[in-house]
Amino acid sequence: MRLLLLVGIAEAACATPTPQARAQAYLAEGQAFIARGEMASAASALRAALRLQPDLVQARSSLGQALYGMGDLDAAVEELRATVRRRPDAVSARLTLAAALVAKQDWAAARVELEQVLEERPDLLQAYYSLGVARYAQGDRVGAIDAYRRVLARDPQHQDARYNMALVLKLVHRDVEAASEFLTAAQAGHAQAQYFAGTAYAEGFGVERDLVTAITWWFRAAEQGVTQAEEALAQLRQLALGRSRRVSTDRQAVEQAFRDYRAALWRDFPDLVSNGDDTVGGALLRRGRAREAVPVLIREASALSEPAERLLETLYDQGVQGLLPAHDAQIRGYFGRAAAEGLRTPTR
Repeated sequence: MRLLLLVGIAEAACATPTPQARAQAYLAEGQAFIARGEMASAASALRAALRLQPDLVQARSSLGQALYGMGDLDAAVEELRATVRRRPDAVSARLTLAAALVAKQDWAAARVELEQVLEERPDLLQAYYSLGVARYAQGDRVGAIDAYRRVLARDPQHQDARYNMALVLKLVHRDVEAASEFLTAAQAGHAQAQYFAGTAYAEGFGVERDLVTAITWWFRAAEQGVTQAEEALAQLRQLALGRSRRVSTDRQAVEQAFRDYRAALWRDFPDLVSNGDDTVGGALLRRGRAREAVPVLIREASALSEPAERLLETLYDQGVQGLLPAHDAQIRGYFGRAAAEGLRTPTR
């Protein structure tokens, strides 16, 4: 009987998890919460792990990540610095620390961490990208350009790096290089780069001045929500309508540029034929392509086409049976913008 009792006690002791095992369980739980984006729950589990095993580096690193995700930057920096003191080779922790320092705009400290990471892992593109941001913020424009070029050497499709590099090139008056990089990013769909590509063509910075190309890029940027592009187009419209103090030759040039832009829209639809109504949108409507017609008509009306404006009014009032309901929200949005700009009288 005594022997059986001793065996039972031993088995019970073996079944009780050790503090280290419980800490590992909390660590796994915390990391699972991070993967699901539940940062507050992750922080709670990871703190429990550290109470059981204060030297558990993975838990401290993950806690720093969770705190960073929660926006508690000071606490995140504290935990992550504690991690890298214990594990100087903890690259992931050091990267998150650098990100938190960038968010705090502690550029000098962020730069130190990033440069140390890149000594160990020169293949980390995100580290080079963040280093470009930190260097630029410190006024090291040449260093920022170098960091962005290193990103693009490994990933030519990293359009944010290309756009940032173009901005810095513009600031150091390397206009030809800047325009080329803006244009490459714009062609890849980067909205802000499209605005700056338009500006380069409008002003002749690094490229030959071409107002039609500028208008084209500004329309693309405006359709992606870039306010500066819409403002640039609005200023041109005011000039074309004689509401600006600039000389008449400027007005004539802008009027012609809008006409040329509208004519160029036909090239996007080589299957369409004009019947003299001056609208690509009208030709699309004749083909029964009402949904395609609406955004094109809005572009044409925004480029001062009166026929397009009249077609939009008809579409808004009547719609197209089976294809487009009356009072379409996209057309209503255009009318609201046009009225705010003074291009048309607001109507119900």
